[in-house]
Parts: sequence; C-alpha cells; structure tokens
Amino acid sequence: MKRIIGKLGVTSVLLIAMAMAVQAKEKVYKFKLATTWGTAGTPLIDAPKNMAKLAEEMSNGRLLIRVDSSNKHKAPLGILDMVKGGQYDMGHSTSYFWKGKDINTLPFTTMPFGMTAPEQYAWFYHGGGMEFMKKVYDKHNVLAFPGGNTGVQMGGWFKKEIKTLDDLKGLKMRIPGFAGEIMAKVGVQVTNMAPGELYTSLERNTLDALEWVGPSMDIKMGFHKIAPYYYTGWHEPGAETQFYINTRKFNKLPKDLQKILVTAMRVSAYDLYIQNYHLSAIALADMLTEYPNIKIKTLPSEVMKKMKEVNAELRVEMANKSPLLKEVFQSQEAYQKKAREWTKMSDFLYLKDNLE
Repeated sequence: MKRIIGKLGVTSVLLIAMAMAVQAKEKVYKFKLATTWGTAGTPLIDAPKNMAKLAEEMSNGRLLIRVDSSNKHKAPLGILDMVKGGQYDMGHSTSYFWKGKDINTLPFTTMPFGMTAPEQYAWFYHGGGMEFMKKVYDKHNVLAFPGGNTGVQMGGWFKKEIKTLDDLKGLKMRIPGFAGEIMAKVGVQVTNMAPGELYTSLERNTLDALEWVGPSMDIKMGFHKIAPYYYTGWHEPGAETQFYINTRKFNKLPKDLQKILVTAMRVSAYDLYIQNYHLSAIALADMLTEYPNIKIKTLPSEVMKKMKEVNAELRVEMANKSPLLKEVFQSQEAYQKKAREWTKMSDFLYLKDNLE
C-alpha cells in the first residue's frame, strides 16, 4: 500500500510539474492603453486601471495592459488616432471628441435631451447600439465598447447668471459634442480643450463658462472659486465613455483572452457608473454645506425652449449629410420613446410621489 501511495505521489508531482511547464510556456500578451484623462482624473482614469487589473487576474497573467495617462503621452484628444495608427493598442476616451474627424461617432457618447444612462445601456446591448457602433468604427480599424457612464452631467459653471438668451451671446464657453453646436447657434463662442487646461482658462478669462461633469469631478477642479453659478444639465443626460481596441491586435488574441478582455471592459464600465454616482452624491452633500456661495440654478424656460428648437433643427441638418448618422439617430429616437414610458413610471413617478 505504501508503495502504491508512493507511486501515486510521484505521479502527482510529475503531473503538477508538467502543468506548470505548460503554463510557463503560455504566451503573454502585452497591450498599451492611452487615456484622455490625467492621473488625477478620478473616477474616469479608474475605469481603464480597473479593467487592466481584471484582465490580468482573469487571464492568470496572460494579458497585461499598461495604462498611460495623458500626463505621459501628452495627447489627451488624440486617442482615436493613436489606437487607429497602432501607436497604442487600446484607448479610453469619449466618442463625441471625434465628431470633427467622423460625425458618425457623435451619438455614442450622449445627445442633448436624449437617453439617460440606463436607457442608453439598454440601447447599446439590447437595442442595436453595439451593432451601429461597430459599423461606425470599422472604417477606423478600431473596435469600440462602452467604457463607463457619468450619468446626467451638470450644465456647467458660469461667472454670471443666465437670465435671458441675450446673456449667452458672445459668452466664451468650453462645451464639446452636439451641445457645443447648439450653444454656437444661440450665440455662444464655443471651444473644446483638454481637462488640464480648464481651470487656467477660466481664471485667465479665456473662458466665461465651462461644463465638465458633475459634483464628483467638478469641485476638486476648483471651478466654483471663479464661476459660482452652477447650472443643472440638459446636454449630457447619459455621457458614455468608450474603450477602443486596434482591430488587428484584438484579432491576434486567443479566443479566451478576447472574451476575458471584453468582460473586463464591461465590468469596469459598470464600476465607473456606480462609483461616479456615489462620488457625486457625497460631493453634492459636502458642497451644500462647505461651499454656500455656490448658486445652483436651472436655465430659464426661454433658453431651454430655444435650445430644444435648435437641437431639432441641427439633428435634421446633420442627419441629411450622413445616411449612417440618420440611421443611428432614428434608432436612438425610437428606443428612447419606447424606454421612456418605463423610465417615467419606474423613476419619475416614484420620485415625484416620494420627494420630501
């Protein structure tokens, strides 16, 4: 019996050694990922970091992803080009930054007066959104995936109160995406710039107003020290970031690592959404007590009415220039109309009946 056990023991050791040898020979895939966000850009910078950690853990070290912040690569608004060109294998940024290169990328972040984050996630994964996003990014040799949502964003910080439409005319404001097009139509001098330039531009009067995200990320930027009027949102009801992957690099991965990578991106995207919700809730509570000089406002009805009119006109104008964009708009509009009935019943009416 001892001899049998001894033989089994030797066999077990040999099997373990063989397994370890096979594992040691397994190829390790190393990716580089560039983000738009700086090292202090919590929680946006956390999504790619969490994704990389998950991918490494789930792959047992076979997939390693190095995350470079904008502090390192110095091109915060160059993510798509760097991933497309192969300078980086992956990226994490926001789709509407590329509207000047490809207008069809615009609606995958968010649209003014559009879907909320839950509505938009449902559209992505169950309403055809992923298929549309693939169709748009295929021409760039890039795969795109939802990368985390900020939820409803605040309308921005203003140095002066907005009482009428005339108060917007000539105003210098940082506001990207389709909302920037709307603001430009009502007389705002619109610009876009990297996050790291915002505070200095506001301080030096290069900007009169700007929008960033919401309480979770705004207070630590210090905008309230210069522009005390804080307006509620309309322009980004569910702002989704994106993960980008060079298609050739993705296709070279074994099937199991492809699945691990896609899963890691989806989990970290959800984590960003709930992390930002938590941080905003905490930050707003602190803001109301620690910064009493901040004046939270909503834009006047006259302004909102005009912007909705301009929004409708611009959507038609842009859709007529791109059949693919028109398809995406129509898909989003149809899904929003369907989903909004449940949103009203499940969220709006619940809050309406239970707000103290």
